[in-house]
Amino acid sequence: MGSKAHLSKSDLDPIPNDWDRSGLPAWAYTSPDHLELEKDVLFRRHWQLAGHAANIPDPGDFFCFDLVGERAVIIRGHDGEIRAFHNVCRHRGSRVVADETGTCKSALVCPFHGWSYNLDGTFRTVPHPRTFPDLDPAEFGLIPIEFELWHGLIFVRFVAGDQPPVRDLLARHEREIAPYRLEDMTPAGPFWSDEIGANWKSVRDVDNEGYHVAIAHPALQDLYGRNYFDEPWQDGTSRSFAPFDDGDGRLWSVRNYKKMLPDVDHLPESHRRAWLYIGLFPNTVMAFYPEGVAFYQEFPVAVDRTVLRGADYVLDAGDRSMRAVKYLSDRINRDTVEEDIQLTIWSNEAAHSSGYRGIILSDLEYGVRGHHDQLRRLMPVLNAEAPPAPGELAEHRRALQNGAHGGGAL
Repeated sequence: MGSKAHLSKSDLDPIPNDWDRSGLPAWAYTSPDHLELEKDVLFRRHWQLAGHAANIPDPGDFFCFDLVGERAVIIRGHDGEIRAFHNVCRHRGSRVVADETGTCKSALVCPFHGWSYNLDGTFRTVPHPRTFPDLDPAEFGLIPIEFELWHGLIFVRFVAGDQPPVRDLLARHEREIAPYRLEDMTPAGPFWSDEIGANWKSVRDVDNEGYHVAIAHPALQDLYGRNYFDEPWQDGTSRSFAPFDDGDGRLWSVRNYKKMLPDVDHLPESHRRAWLYIGLFPNTVMAFYPEGVAFYQEFPVAVDRTVLRGADYVLDAGDRSMRAVKYLSDRINRDTVEEDIQLTIWSNEAAHSSGYRGIILSDLEYGVRGHHDQLRRLMPVLNAEAPPAPGELAEHRRALQNGAHGGGAL
């Protein structure tokens, strides 16, 4: 949750005095019915960043990716190609792959009854085949999931929607991120995950604004607080840029990070001492550092339970000096994550309080407003101050599933 620092009002485009400062209604954070709508409209129908091609470098390597009841297995075949499948056996629906990561030498074998599949997803064999009719290898193969590679990153989409391809969504960032050589990076460690007791939107609300940084994040303020700027959401992505402040830094981690960071000559001079964040609606951020790249995201488990997930990648895992630099930047980010989690829990609690009277957004919190605007466009029911009557959300969900939302995709 690499949070960001703030802009002065003079840095912003003029904001009309009558823009909606109220944010989403409280019920949007507490309604189980609305969460089911979000699962369908947002998480199943929008691209999700699952990992990197370097997480599965060799034939048979795989990793699993689960969210909102969906289960994916992403695997590299004997032909070197990456494929994504629903992690659902065609026999009884068990997980074909039980481990989070691993290697299959020749086949994927269901741990329930032993149905097996080739690494290209085609059906292979079944114990006691005479007890079944003839099973066509293609017809009874694993169900593929739509996926796309972008600079080595693997994106999946469980249900087809109106959202453009990843390459089109991120096209405006292409030139800026290309020098990082993301496709050449390797994992700095395993995927990480954590669970917190808050609604997923509360996580995003905190991360989408930097108004709080000067007070709540001493390390980020020390690193780049005076120079940071961000940009409004545009066509489903956002950009934030954080050139380091002048000076050595007051905090030990910041001071030594600045001191030890080498001149990374494959980056343009403007990015050698700066952090860059690219957001992808609805729930993912990619963070570009001189010493590597990371991503983080959040998935709902329940209205008050959210999984945080992410991973880190570097160009040369054996470079001792860069490992030391990364340790220091990780320490800065670790402190920031802990601070943000506490802020998320505190602000999320308010939606359950009898004393809650809604929020009022500063001009500096336009990232929150932009995210909320996208949510309201896709789910117009969020314009209602009072929670919908029983059954109304279910009707809205059916209408959106049938393509009647009329709001367009992001």
